[in-house]
Parts: sequence; C-alpha cells; structure tokens
Amino acid sequence: VPWLPAPPAPGGVWIKKKLMTMMFVLFPAGATGGAQLDTAPSAPGTLPHFLQEPVDAYIVKSNPIKLRCWAAPALQIFFKCNGEWVHQNEHFSHEFKDLHTGLKVREVMINVSRQQVEDFHGPEDYWCLCVAWSHLGTSKSRKATVRIAYLRKNFEQDPQGREVPINGMIVLHCRPPEGVPAAEVEWLKNEEALSSLTDDNIVTRADHNLIINEARLSDSGNYTCLASNIVARRRSATATVVVFVNGGWSLWTEWSACNVPCGRGIQRRSRTCTNPAPLNGGAFCEGMSVQKITCNALCPVDGGWDEWSEWTACSSQCERQRRRECNSPAPRHRGRVCDGSGEDTENCTDGLCTQSKPCPPGLFHAAILPSLRRCVDASNDVALYSGLGAGIFAVAILIVAVMLYRKNHSEYGVDVIDSSALAGGFQSFNFKTTRQGNPLLLNSSMQPDLTVGRTYSTPLCFQDAADKELFDPLPDIKVKVQSSFMVSLSVAERAEFHAKTAAETFPRDPSRDYCVTAARRVNGLLTLNGPFSTAEKEPLTTAAVFGHEGGRLVAPNTGVSLLVPHGAVAEDTSWEMHMVIYQGGSSVQKLDECDILLGPEVTYGPPGLDLLGPVAMSIAHCAEVDMENWNILLKRRTQDSKWEEVMSTEEESTSCYCLMDSTSCHLLLDQPGSYALVGEPLTQAAVKRLKLAVFGSVDAGSLSYSLRVYSVDDTPHAFQAVVAAERTRGGQLLEEPKMLPFRANTFSLQVSIQDVPQFLWTIKPFTTCQEFSFPQVWCSNQQPLHCAFSLERYSPAAAQLSCKISVRQVNGHEQILQVYTAVAEAEKDSVPFFMQTDCTVTSQTGPKAFKIPSSIRQRICATFDTANAKGKDWQLLAQKLGLDRNLGYFAKQQSPSAVILSLWEARHQDATDLDSLASALEEIGKIHSRGSPKDRSDGEPDFSHIRAGSLSREAPPTNQETEDSG
Repeated sequence: VPWLPAPPAPGGVWIKKKLMTMMFVLFPAGATGGAQLDTAPSAPGTLPHFLQEPVDAYIVKSNPIKLRCWAAPALQIFFKCNGEWVHQNEHFSHEFKDLHTGLKVREVMINVSRQQVEDFHGPEDYWCLCVAWSHLGTSKSRKATVRIAYLRKNFEQDPQGREVPINGMIVLHCRPPEGVPAAEVEWLKNEEALSSLTDDNIVTRADHNLIINEARLSDSGNYTCLASNIVARRRSATATVVVFVNGGWSLWTEWSACNVPCGRGIQRRSRTCTNPAPLNGGAFCEGMSVQKITCNALCPVDGGWDEWSEWTACSSQCERQRRRECNSPAPRHRGRVCDGSGEDTENCTDGLCTQSKPCPPGLFHAAILPSLRRCVDASNDVALYSGLGAGIFAVAILIVAVMLYRKNHSEYGVDVIDSSALAGGFQSFNFKTTRQGNPLLLNSSMQPDLTVGRTYSTPLCFQDAADKELFDPLPDIKVKVQSSFMVSLSVAERAEFHAKTAAETFPRDPSRDYCVTAARRVNGLLTLNGPFSTAEKEPLTTAAVFGHEGGRLVAPNTGVSLLVPHGAVAEDTSWEMHMVIYQGGSSVQKLDECDILLGPEVTYGPPGLDLLGPVAMSIAHCAEVDMENWNILLKRRTQDSKWEEVMSTEEESTSCYCLMDSTSCHLLLDQPGSYALVGEPLTQAAVKRLKLAVFGSVDAGSLSYSLRVYSVDDTPHAFQAVVAAERTRGGQLLEEPKMLPFRANTFSLQVSIQDVPQFLWTIKPFTTCQEFSFPQVWCSNQQPLHCAFSLERYSPAAAQLSCKISVRQVNGHEQILQVYTAVAEAEKDSVPFFMQTDCTVTSQTGPKAFKIPSSIRQRICATFDTANAKGKDWQLLAQKLGLDRNLGYFAKQQSPSAVILSLWEARHQDATDLDSLASALEEIGKIHSRGSPKDRSDGEPDFSHIRAGSLSREAPPTNQETEDSG
C-alpha cells in the first residue's frame, strides 16, 4: 500500500520493537485476509526465504493469470507490480506449518488480468515481485513478467515446392508467424511427423529449415511446416516435393534380320527409355528409339542343268546312258534344285532288241551295221501313229473353220455362259425389288446422296441448305478393249509384264515390279486405258478467321479437317487461315518412284502463320495399316516443288506428331505448308483399300444401257471425283459401294459382267471381262479408274436389268456388285440420284467447335501438367487415352495435357459424346482414390466419381483458416 513505510534497515532492538508496534497498529486482526501476526518470531535470526517465487506468465485470450509466492519464515508477504504496491484486498494469503522443519510457511497469491497488462505503458514488460517480512528484515523475489500471448496467422516464409533430381539436395525454408511465446516448429510429410532422429538423411536446423542431403524417390511428397505455441497452431502452405528421374536409353538391340527374303528390305534395331525409365515428370530420352537401315537379301538362285554327257557304249542289255549335273548354276540361297533326272537311258538298237526280247546271236554286233535286220515287226505301230496324227489334224481344221464362220456371220454374241442359258430355252424372271429405306440405292423411299455413303463418316459436317459443287466434271473416257481378258496393256507389254512375273522366284521384293512401270507411266512411256484424265483441276479451298478461342476448319465430304486449339492464337490477335486440297496429279509425279499417295495432298496456311501451339490436321487414307508391310511417310513440299521427308509414322520425332488410325491419319503440325501421306510397300502383304461402285444410265433415244464400274482409292476425297463425274452424266448408283483389299503382289484387277439375261439383253462379244494392270491400280494416286459395259435390249418391253459385276484381283480378293434396276424409257426423267444438298458449312469458331468444355479442359490441364508424387501427370493421361507413343513431342510443349486433348479432339471428332475421355479420367481417379483420403492435397480435383457424359463437376471449395485472436 502506498502508505506503508519502507522496510526497516537492520539496527537496534528498540527500532525493531518500534516497527513491530507499528505493524500491530497498522494491520489489526483480519486486515490481511484473517491471518494473525505472530508476535513471537518463527525462527529467530533468519530472514525470509522464498520457497516459491513468481514465474513468468502469459495471458491467453481473456483468462487472468495467477502469481504465487511462498516464503518462510515470513510475518507478511506483499506483491509489488511495476514499482507499485498491490492493494492488500487483492492478496489472497494462506499460512501453514511445514511438517519437516516446523516453520510457518506463508503463501500469497494475486490475479493479473488482461486489462491490467494492456493498460500498462512502460519501457518494459509488465512485471511483479514479492516482498516478505520477518523479525530480521525483508527479502525480495525475482521479477516475473506477464505478457499477452498471441500467434499471427501468416507465415513470414512458406516452404516452396521443389522438383529435384534423384540424389540432389532438398532445402525447404520455413519462417513461422510472429508470436508470444515464440512458436515451436515441426515438419510434416504427408501429414506424418518428420524427425531427424530416425533418419540420418534429414536435418532440421535451428532456423527451422528442413534439409534432405540426398533426395530419394521415397522423399517425394507433400511437406508442411507446423508452428504452434500456447495460443494456437498454424499450418504453412503445402510444398510438393517431386524427386524425378530423367530417362536413360538402354543398349541397342541387335539388328533384326532383313524383313524380306529376297531383294531390298529393312533392318531394324531398337532401344527403350528404361535405363532408367523417366519417373515423376523426368525428362524423356532424347533421340530415336528405332533405327532402320536398308538391306539387300540374297535372292534364291534355282539350279540349272549342265549339258548332257556323251552316250556310253551300247551295253549287253541293248541300252546306253548319259549324265548331266545341276551346276549351271548350282542352287544357292535356298534356291530349288533342278527338276528332272540327272541320268538318261535309251535303247541303242532302235527297238530291234530289248532286254525282254534279246536279239539272236550275233545281232548285237550287227546293230552298228548300215543294213541292220529288224528283230520285230513294227508295221502295226507305224499304222497306229499315222492314224492318230491324221485325226488331230482334221480336228484342228474343223475348229479353225468354225471360228472363221462365227466371225463372218455373227454381229453379236455372248462369251460368258449365264445361269439362265443353262436352263435351256425361255423362262420367266422374278426381279428383286429395291431394298427399302437404303438412301444409297435407286428408287428408295427418300432421295439418296452419293456423297453421304455408309462407307464413310464425314469428319465434321455442319448441315446447310446451300448446294455447292465440290469437283469439276470428269471427262467421259471409253475403255479400249483389245481382248476378252487384257484391255489395259498392249500385247508386247503384257508379254513382258507376265514374263517377269513368272521368271522370278517368290517371295521377292514387290517394289521392283511396279516401281519401274510407275516411272515409265510418269515419263509417258506407258499409256494407261481406264483412268480419268490427270489434268490439273481447280483445288478445293476453305478458309475462316480464328482468334484466341480457336475453332475447326473442314473440307466437306473429303475426310480432311484442321483443328486450331484454344490458345494457339495469341490474345487480341486473329488469323485468316485456309486449307487447300489438290485434286490434280501434277504434284504426285514428283514423288519417288516407289511411293504411292495414300490420301489427298493438303495445304494449310498462310505461310507466315505464327501460333503458340501446334494445330491438329486429320487426313483420310486408304492403307491397311501394318508397319511390318508398309513404310508410311509424311512428306512436305518444298519451295522448288520437291517433296522432302518429315517423319516416318513408325519413328519418333520432336518436330511433329503422327497418329495412324485405321482410316485416318492425325497430325500435330507447327509449320504451315503442303503435306502428303505416302507409302512404300515392304512386302507383298501390303494392302491398300479400293472402293468399288457401279453406275447406270440410259442412252437417250436408243435401246442401249451403259454400266460403268469404278475403282478408286478408299478415301472420301477420291470418291468425290466419281460423284462429280456421275452428276454430270445423270448416272444412278445401282449398288452400295464396296471395299476390296488390293495387295502389292503385282497381279492385275479383273472386272467381269455375269448372268446377263440372254433372251432380253445382248452385249458385244469379247467385252464381258476387262482388266486393269497392277501399276494402273496400285499407282492410281487418288485418281479414279473405270470401265464400261454397253448392253442393248432386244425390245423396248425389256424394262428391267438383272446381272452381277465381279471385281477381283488375280490370286486375291473378290467383290460382287449385284445390279437390279429398272431401265424403262420413263425412268430418264426421274429425279436424279444427286439431289440431297452437300454438307457445305466449313468452319466453326469458339467453344462450340470443341467437344470438351473450356472449364473442364482447364481443370484437366492444371491437374496433369504439374508433376505429382503419386504419378498423376500428363504421361499417365496420354497412356490412358492411348496416345503414349512419341512422348518426347509432348514433353517439349508448354502444356503437354492441352496438346494431348487437342489430339483426342481431332481423333474423336466423329463421336457424339465424351465416353472415352470420361472413362480414362474415371480410371485415373479410381487408381488414386485407393490411397488414404489425407494423401489428396487441398484443391486437387478428384476424378474418381466421373461418369461418361458428366464432365462438368465443380471443384470442391477450399477451407479458409481464420486467425485465432490472442
């Protein structure tokens, strides 16, 4: 209390008594909480000794703290705070006797509130001490400070995520929030406490930083700095540590055997990026995984006979022998041995004596005399052989006479025996009616359109009411028939072509057969009958303006489209982009001799186009994709109109990406220009698809009817040339187009008409079977081939035609086109086949051009572009979408996931839903949902519950941590 005098200094006894008298006056009984002052000293000659001094304390929130003092011997104890005595009413005293020492111990306690501490404004912290009195004097305790406890919310420095190579050092910095008392720091890895005591590779420093000396794969995870004191507990932002492994190449395998048994082929060797395999977003191996070199396998050499040796002397058995050896040449390299026998035996007496009928004694020696006597009568044999020779000569004369008679007295004839003729005589015919509901066939219930066939699904088609001509009419070319079986080549050329084929031993390199012929065709040395004119036609062009949102450009009914991804065009920028499809064959002539065009030549631009990412181009092709039989290349036309190789579809490249599907090729391109997909067959098993179609039309004012059979590479673009030609002729499609596999085995293509009703129709002789040579078909390069059959009715009453068209490759596949059609005169004025409007809308821009919503696309990219310790990165996305080839191309992109999704969009543009993408994301989500839920970092999208068609799920909100007030 303020009025309490200062504690007395040691002095005389009278002073002490005086002080005791004053104490009794000042503190009567009960003034100090009921405690009585003891007039007798508890321990004469002893100053008060503190058994418990006040300790530093912290006020948490609004809870007051208690300060205590114990002293013995003590007549009285008072607290002094910040230099001022605490009022006696705020003291709580208690006195008891210590059982061990027998001394009286006095305990005093006071409360200090938050308000008291906040109201104090001094140069130091709020403090209190105890003052204890005894008979001999006073003692003071230590100062105890009282502070308000708190802990700020925000860390002064959060740990940052790291991507480090294996065996590298990891340093994670952490500066905890300001607080009183100072916060203690501990580290969590995947929500589990991390201790340097159990792992020598981990060091926790006094500055709270975490150091991992040598990173291991197991050190990948989510690290959190945890700060805590008596007030609160704070968590830092989670730092994701990814320990990655850069890929390394394995050793090259041995070179494979030459892939052809004879001639020029290819040898391969490969290596894999598995030494080690890239992990956790590590760099993919640079370079090629496959190397190829050309090889020349030694062709088999068949054995040939030497000349016969001289005859031996005539033996006692009336025989002589001669021999020959199979050494001209000797068989080599798995060649066949000589056919026939190496020994020859004959009777050396002209049959006058045999082993079964020996000559009389002495006749053997007479056999060499000029006047040899005969041992047997051979007159009967001479008569027999003479009669047979005369008979054969007479039959030959008769056959020649009949053929001359037919040639001079018959204008028309039939050289194919129909099934109706075998029945003998006239019979009634029941013609099949047109199949109902098929839009491709004549007289269907709805008007059909040749441009929309069942064989193709147009890549992207936006319906419009406008009708647009896509192709110029093709010229009406007649097939010059030279014989009933060979109409394509002259007699000398046919003989040369088949002589080559028969002379070689299979298997052989097929490129030697048709490459030379193709070169002769290009140079004008070989005139082909049947293909349309290769004169340059007006190219098909489509264009649109694209901005930052991207879009899609489509050439209708051609199987060609261009996808400009979202973000490929810089913001506040737009480009007018075009796409051109060339229909002529001039550029094809500059390809290599053994290359054939598998799809149309496509150009996109403008030339100075500058985009932030690749575009996705889709081109239909006609190859049966099998890399063992094909070498398929992507080529680009240079400024001097030559073709340079960009990449092989089998190899890996970082300049572009090529994905081959069964009917289309999907390209990721960075550089505008003219591109073409070409193929070189490696074996005779290489197959390209042909599309076969038959059309018919009535010749005006006559009884003639024309059937035209087309063979064209199986791509929508090539078939449009047929569409344009038949549109100008008014032709009708008589049967659904069919596909024929055409092999690279050098055999020709034969087209024949069968089962024509002979009593109703007539066809010129020697025209029922027509043929295209192998080079014509194989090297057609997207140009249609066709042949025509001209039939004539005996009477206008014949209003229907029923027959079959057989198209087959010699020693290969066959297709039958069944014709059932009405050819009455009234049919000429019927509605033409081509009335349905073509698909003419060629572009879409903005979000409506894409199947994947923009928000979903952004979430997928954000999730998979960042390397994750659990392996959920873009490589896993590519694997689940079946795009895990040539990963080096994706790795160099700024957003690999975005490029993968663009390729998926191009590949599935015909699909009506997102099933495959949803299934892939659902599978990825299930894989990672098997772990503990706490392993999933905050805000990370969870794909485990995605179902097909439900890709618009919102991301879960993150919880905001509020600061605890101290």
